[in-house]
Amino acid sequence: MLIAFNKPFNVLCQFTDRSQPARRTLAEFGLPAEVYAAGRLDYDSEGLLLLTDDGALASRLTDPRHKQPKTYWVQVEGVVDEDKLDALRAGVQLNDGLTLPAQARALETPTGLWPRDPPVRFRKTVPDAWLELTITEGRNRQVRRMTAAVGLPTLRLVRVSIGGYALAGLAPGQWKTL
Repeated sequence: MLIAFNKPFNVLCQFTDRSQPARRTLAEFGLPAEVYAAGRLDYDSEGLLLLTDDGALASRLTDPRHKQPKTYWVQVEGVVDEDKLDALRAGVQLNDGLTLPAQARALETPTGLWPRDPPVRFRKTVPDAWLELTITEGRNRQVRRMTAAVGLPTLRLVRVSIGGYALAGLAPGQWKTL
């Protein structure tokens, strides 16, 4: 079984949370009991999360050796220019090493994107922009660290696809069997 789930902002990618106070988890969305997340999506990130009951499939989706492309729409603070996009395309030096090159392009505000609750902070004196970033690695908070390294701190991060699987119009909190 493979499930596409649109993980809302501030939801953990697990079914239980031992922290106090407890945070929202996958348990509240009526997902089948036998599935688990194939990979992670940060608590403060949104978008496509794949869940499965098939360990081999989960490995193919998440193991870095398989280099499954993951595409994100990223709202950043600052102006996206070709120099910053070129830096992302070349690979970015992070504290845990050089990233693989990414596909990167500037975006207009994505159409069909749901409002975030709570909304992203707005500052009149600081511009913001959107970019689309596709990576084949899965380091901890990699997209956020990459954009920060090129001078574009992330304000909002939405994963829209993993390999050949996409959000395909799912609203936050909705899921479907693939």
